Amino acid sequence: MNEVQANPGYAAGQMARAFTTALSHEDADARRRAEERLARWRRVLDGMGDGSLSVGSRTPVAGLPAWVTLEVLRGGFATGAAAAGGDLLDFEADAARRAGLPAGRAALFRHMLTDEGVRGLWERLDDGRYEIVLPEESALLVVAWLLRAGDRAGALEVLEEIGPFADRLRFVPRPGAQPADASLVHREPVGEIRNRLGRRRPNAAVETMNEALAVWNPFADELLEHWLETVRDGRVRAVEPDGWRERGAALLDRYERLAAEHTRCTKHRRPKENAAILRTSLADVLAGREPSRLLRHAIASMVARRGTPGSAEHAALRGRQAADAARAPYHAIAQVVLARLADEPDGAGVPAVEPFVRPVTADEARRTGVAEGTEVPDWLRDTVEAALEAPVTTLMERGVVPSAEVLAALVPQLTAAATSEAYADPALQRVMAATYRAFRNRRSLLLTNLESQVRPHELPWVRAAERHRDAGATAPRVRGVLTRVAELALQGFPGTILPNPLIAELRTLAERSGLDVPFVEELAADIFMGRFSDKFARAARQAGELLDGTLYARYYGIDYRSLDAQSFGDLCKRRAGGRGGWSVAANGSIIEQAQILTTHNLALLVHPVGADPLDGWDGLARRAFGIACRLVRKVHGNPRPLGTIKDAAYAWRQAVFFLALCGLKEQVAVVAWMQGELDRQPPSTVRRLDPVLAGLRHVLTGGGLDTAPPPGTRRLLAWSATGHWMRHA
Repeated sequence: MNEVQANPGYAAGQMARAFTTALSHEDADARRRAEERLARWRRVLDGMGDGSLSVGSRTPVAGLPAWVTLEVLRGGFATGAAAAGGDLLDFEADAARRAGLPAGRAALFRHMLTDEGVRGLWERLDDGRYEIVLPEESALLVVAWLLRAGDRAGALEVLEEIGPFADRLRFVPRPGAQPADASLVHREPVGEIRNRLGRRRPNAAVETMNEALAVWNPFADELLEHWLETVRDGRVRAVEPDGWRERGAALLDRYERLAAEHTRCTKHRRPKENAAILRTSLADVLAGREPSRLLRHAIASMVARRGTPGSAEHAALRGRQAADAARAPYHAIAQVVLARLADEPDGAGVPAVEPFVRPVTADEARRTGVAEGTEVPDWLRDTVEAALEAPVTTLMERGVVPSAEVLAALVPQLTAAATSEAYADPALQRVMAATYRAFRNRRSLLLTNLESQVRPHELPWVRAAERHRDAGATAPRVRGVLTRVAELALQGFPGTILPNPLIAELRTLAERSGLDVPFVEELAADIFMGRFSDKFARAARQAGELLDGTLYARYYGIDYRSLDAQSFGDLCKRRAGGRGGWSVAANGSIIEQAQILTTHNLALLVHPVGADPLDGWDGLARRAFGIACRLVRKVHGNPRPLGTIKDAAYAWRQAVFFLALCGLKEQVAVVAWMQGELDRQPPSTVRRLDPVLAGLRHVLTGGGLDTAPPPGTRRLLAWSATGHWMRHA
């Protein structure tokens, strides 16, 4: 089979989008960021063109080994740059200056290996005041620990591998605060929250509205009051009070000053607006000309709409509008919160949210102009809450973890804490935990031809340190974390398949707990070449040990005992319809059959991982079905529904799996509940899911769906190479 190659057209498309944004976006910061993306995508295309980039390989950059953290763009495309390369960061330049060195990485690297430099690294190891953002930044810390532990050979082995890159890559740690409690996690670090708040700009539409409320509406009222002085018996200009012309001239002068100072709102300049008619008519009368023929109508319209200025109705309206205009804009409140976060370490979370989102104090009001007592809006509270440091269960209860993808981003913090306990020395525990967390922040590469992502133990300094770990000492604790994470994923997101980053964490936890668990990733249909690695067949066999003969196996027509009769890939192709040719839809159908046979890791979470979620399997089945209903509701009227149909089919598959683990009495009760739940859905949802539920009932009562299924029954699958029936149901 020919090797698949990455398509440069994707990179060209991303480059075109960045170019459009860089030219046309209204926000200067957005244009600047787009220009930076444009430059990175240009490097990708240039590298693919001249052969210096092999996109699709686990070592895509010529001259850089697999362990180097690369700059990776959307879709897994490496740019050719190392993330730890580029110009010196401020802390590197400061370190070089303090040591009296030239501003270069090679000189700083050599200095760190002198007696003075190693002593400094030992201090950092012991006090923990460092931050590891990229895994390379822990390399010299590990070397220093190895030297102190007497493992000179291990230290030299690391130096031999990283030494050739000492002039290009950053191997020294960043200064940081004392490490936080390893049992707590946070969704985003304070530094990211600060960056987001710092980018908050005034909302032009809100600023315009506030100007209209605070400046131009009151001025329009003054114009209206001035003209009403001339009205008698419904006739405009029936009388002209003393001083009326002089006061009118003063109004027009003040208008010119206001117009020069307040330029956001332009409504007052539109000739057909009532206030503009009053103003220009006043100027005409004072100049000896006749006012607009629309003057009387404009006055009557303004009075009818808002009441006479000074009336209770009018005063109440303007009072509400003045209060709205006086309310502090969100960007100003964001700056108050930003100042409160100023002293928090960049890479850490916050122990509590309330100190940062309390109402504005008197001192803050004096410094910022935001009124004392101003409440922090909910969206800003939610932004800060993303940095809350707490047990992961607490974050899930508070809604800080809204998806399995977000959970996957948090799990490395738990994995790092659990697996690092295998190192007896607390100093090495800290640095290895920090290295693991940084490693999990690496962006995955686009890989083809069954290549695998780089694993942590491939980093030379991690490999050297692992010789000093006692795996058996922490296996039970790591096993507990594995089970806990599995239960969190099932309990929190029963209708969502496990995302690949979470699968990577589960695999690491399983390995470190001594379990051989063949977790399988979700494969990309657009680059799939019809081959599966051996772990897919192993995962299917283990699923069969749990599910053979169950409702799940009968619903999907699986004979788990015959899995070894043919290759796993051939079996998936046959089950997908066996159509020849290549297409994304055909690939998706084959991949889906692999997911069905393996349960996409669900069976592994039950055994051997041992997950036992609080809701019970019947509770998870109900919740997964509820998610499927919600997704199917979104299909109606959707011009591009295939992604939603796919997600709905995945949620349905999970519901069937959970149901298969229940006893017969529970299965009957849950299916009856499902029908009642479906009957409460909109007609379009009922129309689409009724045959699916009928198919499940048919299987539950002993029937099958593979040969001559009864009319009105369907098996719900995510993919179809001939057009999905649910689109037009």
